[in-house]
Amino acid sequence: MPPAAPAPGVHPLPLSDTATAAAWLEAEHATLLATQQAAVVLGRHHVVWHLAWALNNFHMRRGHLRDSLAAWRAALDAAVHLPDPATRSRAHRHLGRACARLGLHEESHEHLARALDLAVRHHDTAEQAHTHRVLAFFWGRQGDDRRALAHARHALDLYRAIGRPLWEADALNSVGWYCARLDELDTARDHCHAALSLHRRFHDADGEASTMDTFGLIAHRAGDHRQAIDHYHQALTRYRALRNTYFLAYTLDNVGHPHAALGEHDQARTAWEEALELYREQGRDIEARRLRQRLHDLDTLVSPPESA
Repeated sequence: MPPAAPAPGVHPLPLSDTATAAAWLEAEHATLLATQQAAVVLGRHHVVWHLAWALNNFHMRRGHLRDSLAAWRAALDAAVHLPDPATRSRAHRHLGRACARLGLHEESHEHLARALDLAVRHHDTAEQAHTHRVLAFFWGRQGDDRRALAHARHALDLYRAIGRPLWEADALNSVGWYCARLDELDTARDHCHAALSLHRRFHDADGEASTMDTFGLIAHRAGDHRQAIDHYHQALTRYRALRNTYFLAYTLDNVGHPHAALGEHDQARTAWEEALELYREQGRDIEARRLRQRLHDLDTLVSPPESA
């Protein structure tokens, strides 16, 4: 949805690259959230929806989970008043993903089911594919990797059917991730090589980082912990350059495992402590609780209690 023409005397600010855009969003974030709320009060439904859409990637990269949840709840209310049915399916999809990230599983599934129903009803193949990818994420969060893989494969088939190779790359990586979780390592490796090739062809640094993270998981599950660490550090370098702190936290969490497997407890602790700090900052309570327990277990392993 392109924005309307600027008002007289207003000139768009040129943003030359991702870093410039990210800096602008950081500086104006509070103002943009307040603008959306003002638009809600004024009934400017198009503005409400557009601001949620425009802020989505920023919220995802920075881990502003509750801001994303509030923005998409407002956007869903606004979408009811907009003529394009795609605005409603997209709002349900993004709200479903925001709920899943915060552990609101029942609400998440309701929104994702509604998003898929709308996409099917309106013959929106791309939106169906996007929703299947989020459903893969949803079921992965529930620990049902087999069901997640089925949705990831469905998304991959749909992206290929409509000829969208960049989205296909994301789905290839998703399939690779869930195959790795299920110890189908050869299949995982093949899908990730295909994903990496497409991400590099289209200069998608986020996608490349995510795929390197999956390669780290594949190597770790194969018992090649040194190779896993190398892959994870390639992902970390890219996420730090992009200032994508949401996925940076995940990869820091992941890289601790091969370090621990190699007996490199100090390196594992350093990675997990940084991940824990990011989880806390982002309000990711589920991940934070799990990681605090892992750090406790690591300390017990390194310094077992003295016998009575």
